[in-house]
Amino acid sequence: MEEIDVKLRADGVQKKVISPGKGELSTFPNGTKVKFHYRTSLCDGTVLDDSRTMGGYSKPMELILGKKFKLPVWEQVVTTMREGEIAEFTCDVKHTALYPLVSLSLRNISHGKDPLEGQRHCCGIAQVHSHHSMGHPDLDKLQANPQPLLIHDSDSHLSKILPPGSFQMEIWAMTDEEKLQVIPQIHEEGNALFKSGDISAASEKYYSAIACLKNLQMKERPGDDHWIKLDLMITPLLLNYCQCKHLLGQYYEVLDHCSSIINKYNDNVKAYFKRGKAHAMVWNEAQARADFAKVVKLDPSLETSVAKELRAMEDRIREKQKEEKGRYKNLFNYSSKASATASTG
Repeated sequence: MEEIDVKLRADGVQKKVISPGKGELSTFPNGTKVKFHYRTSLCDGTVLDDSRTMGGYSKPMELILGKKFKLPVWEQVVTTMREGEIAEFTCDVKHTALYPLVSLSLRNISHGKDPLEGQRHCCGIAQVHSHHSMGHPDLDKLQANPQPLLIHDSDSHLSKILPPGSFQMEIWAMTDEEKLQVIPQIHEEGNALFKSGDISAASEKYYSAIACLKNLQMKERPGDDHWIKLDLMITPLLLNYCQCKHLLGQYYEVLDHCSSIINKYNDNVKAYFKRGKAHAMVWNEAQARADFAKVVKLDPSLETSVAKELRAMEDRIREKQKEEKGRYKNLFNYSSKASATASTG
């Protein structure tokens, strides 16, 4: 262990063991998954991130070794730890310049967002030197003025070491080829959840597949053959996602996504149909009728389905008008009684 500590210090990392772990030190071959809780802070004690509170719940960090994680020093320090060990690491600024980007991704993941949301499409070093706000004042400040960081928890606690092949790889840790291979499986899992009635879980599956493909698409030039191929894979997943969101009552999200599809593929019948249904639910009668008319024009065999949706919309409109008429009548009666009371008072 003394030899390891010397190497760390020579590379600008100081380790302080809070509580020793158990067993022998693992060889940590590539593909090993490590799980650990962490807290990162500035040297003055200002906490940046804490895995026990991030996103409102406690979830350990999971790192797969050898996958070129954006912050190599994190891989460097955990490979000096035994399972169950608690330690604190002070890392020189040369190791922490990219921490704001890593932190942004981790914060996005903890809130169920795309890990790359809020990041510009350029290399990490270019982002560090840009003036683009990350949406978090503490990260903006750290990006403008990189500093040494403490990686600890009650300190950094290595809770589990899983050897390669003993766990299912998560999407973010896969190679581009592995991601493409797993997309059909995720699609089928989403379909199975939808059929079982678990609409929310199905929605998450579709979203996960879409985010994965979008990540791959960002590496391509828009309009190129591979970009188009990926987009054609995204479209049916996005339509399924819209179906879930419609059933969950999130109609404006359906409108946004279907419009984005129609802007690229103006003959997509399903997008027009789903957008028409969403317009109907938010009382956009004219827009709904226009979309349904487009559906029938593109595919006359759907005329019966469209007629059913139009009848349902018209029934809802009549019911709404009836309720509003009753509301105005009650308001008028109340005003008349109040006026009569005032005049006889």
